[in-house]
Amino acid sequence: MLSGEDMIIIREERQEDKQAQAVRAVNEKAFGQPDEANIVDSLQKSCPGLLSLVALDGDEVVGHILFSPAKIEGDAKTIKGMGLAPIAVLPERQRQGVGTQLVKRGIEMLRSRDCPFIIVLGHPEYYPRFGFVRASLHGIRSQWEGVPNEAFMILILDQSAMKGVSGVARYRDEFDEAMQE
Repeated sequence: MLSGEDMIIIREERQEDKQAQAVRAVNEKAFGQPDEANIVDSLQKSCPGLLSLVALDGDEVVGHILFSPAKIEGDAKTIKGMGLAPIAVLPERQRQGVGTQLVKRGIEMLRSRDCPFIIVLGHPEYYPRFGFVRASLHGIRSQWEGVPNEAFMILILDQSAMKGVSGVARYRDEFDEAMQE
């Protein structure tokens, strides 16, 4: 018998997923509120360059991860990369490796696209397994006041592009409203 992890397929979100509202449903169920689903909808309408992946078990979307353009504004230069948020897995499918597969596949795809970094505001116990470290170790801080240092992390994918880069990391404006609530 296959474990749940063996049956999962990770692929880019398609139009039929959007039409079925599958990604929205996963985000609403995972977070128990519509805020994250609203951010995803807003980004999908207004933001080119997204990487939106779904986890499928058969025909059912059981997980979703979104990477959107982000930037680090420093004194010397601004560099563009990606921000990870949100990641959602149906409650009954959590702790079965679905989220891990989504994160790993997203990192792999962004690395192949020469993305220099990925930022995330998340659980400090979860993301280090993928190579994320506190962004402050690189002189990078969140745009939002009051974000715990240990929860704001970065994964450097291109060391040479990131050499000497420090400053304020900024997600897309669509996240601001959710962070101020």
